[in-house]
Amino acid sequence: MDMIKDTAFETALIEIISKGLPLVKQPYAAIAEQLACSESEVIEGIQRIMMRGDLKRFGVVVRHRQLGYRANGMVVWDIPDARVREVGHCIGQYAFVTLCYQRPRSLPDWHYNLFSMIHGQDRAAVEAQVDFIVEQCGLQDIDHKTLFSKRCFKQRGASYSRAQADGPGARRGIAANG
Repeated sequence: MDMIKDTAFETALIEIISKGLPLVKQPYAAIAEQLACSESEVIEGIQRIMMRGDLKRFGVVVRHRQLGYRANGMVVWDIPDARVREVGHCIGQYAFVTLCYQRPRSLPDWHYNLFSMIHGQDRAAVEAQVDFIVEQCGLQDIDHKTLFSKRCFKQRGASYSRAQADGPGARRGIAANG
């Protein structure tokens, strides 16, 4: 593909995948049908977009409550800065941890710098998983709190549109919404 066709193809591809993959056995083939190309061109297009960094993450939005996970605990940790990477890897290795990331402290009010999300069927299940992490990762002397959500907001991935392409931060003919 030449650069102009490549850009138009990738723009259309991003618009389609930002709405979610089709729930069919071969989602990339279904997208290829929409774009009048081959399944391998769709896969290669996604890989190019990701390698350039224009698409940083490609994942699933899970509606935990619909799957029976009613307790959502964000565990905030006060990890010594020199150990954040090590501890983050330890916490993130467990399948029940859906997110684990570092954020800057906001002193003096907020001293936590590592955040991990755990979903469970009830609070007791989440608390047991936190206790397991504390034991397995050697965090007995580390200050942490589990913050349970009280409300569930609509979950969705980022959306993109050409209509916003001329706005601030627009890049390659597409702009993020939300």
